[in-house]
Amino acid sequence: MQRDIGRTGVDRVPPHAWFVVSAVFHYLGPACAVLLFARVDVLGVAWLRIATAALVLVAWRRPWRCWRRLDRSARWLLVGWGAVLATMNTCFYLAVDRLPLGTVAAVEFLPVVVLAAAGARTPRNLGALGAAVGGVYLLTDVRLVGEPAGFAFAAVNAVLFAGYVVLGSRVARDDRVPGLDGLALAMLVAAVLTLPLGVAGGGAALLDPVALLAGLGVGIASSVVPYVCDQLAMARLPRATYALLVSLLPATATVVGVVVLAQVPTLLEALGVVLVVGAVALHRPAPDRDEPAAADDVTDRHADRAPARLPDDRMGSGPP
Repeated sequence: MQRDIGRTGVDRVPPHAWFVVSAVFHYLGPACAVLLFARVDVLGVAWLRIATAALVLVAWRRPWRCWRRLDRSARWLLVGWGAVLATMNTCFYLAVDRLPLGTVAAVEFLPVVVLAAAGARTPRNLGALGAAVGGVYLLTDVRLVGEPAGFAFAAVNAVLFAGYVVLGSRVARDDRVPGLDGLALAMLVAAVLTLPLGVAGGGAALLDPVALLAGLGVGIASSVVPYVCDQLAMARLPRATYALLVSLLPATATVVGVVVLAQVPTLLEALGVVLVVGAVALHRPAPDRDEPAAADDVTDRHADRAPARLPDDRMGSGPP
């Protein structure tokens, strides 16, 4: 009975809606983190984001009970995902410390278009990919000569972001990892791996209540909200559809950059935003026997793979 209640709650929300929430918070939190650079070293901010997100998720999900039941392959999957999260977030902050937020987001998207191309079997989808690539090209506004290190960090972050999509999708659909416990475990691994960098770059922030409070807000806005929403979307969307929807991120990053950081785009960058949004509107997922083709029939056809695979004692009840 409780499982049915959970499905009518979480699963009734279209997966695209979860993605929209993720897209907004994916860069809203980092934009606020940029403002925090004045008080805390960039590596310290990166660790505060990861550590506070891990703290919130672990307190909510209490995933150590799940860890004891996992086999070796499932544990290595989560450790690998945690390593990707740790390195990806660190490189991302090193990049946004040197480049505009919209530029980093555009570079971040490029490898993901390969995932979308793998599932684009129709002329319509290929046209959508072409528009998305064109939009990203206009958004990049490449200045390699001035900031080679920034683009190097952005490129590494981009490759790891593609890995995040692949591994995150696998975890979301893995029946061995219930609900969001896999995300909590992966974030805990990431927090442990980045601890030396955090102590070296942000040790002083541990004595600054304002910095700690701001770091908590950044962690929730940058990691908890978007990563939870990502898992809820990934469990119900084909990977190729999710990968193309990610092309919205440069657009949302540009808007957030304008509102929060006053990084006003040029005319060409604005045209790039239009192309990216148009690509998302043009794309249509092709039905796939192994993945749900639409959100409307997920409950009937893939009830066993719904995102709200929460333990029965916590179904729809929120934090314990």
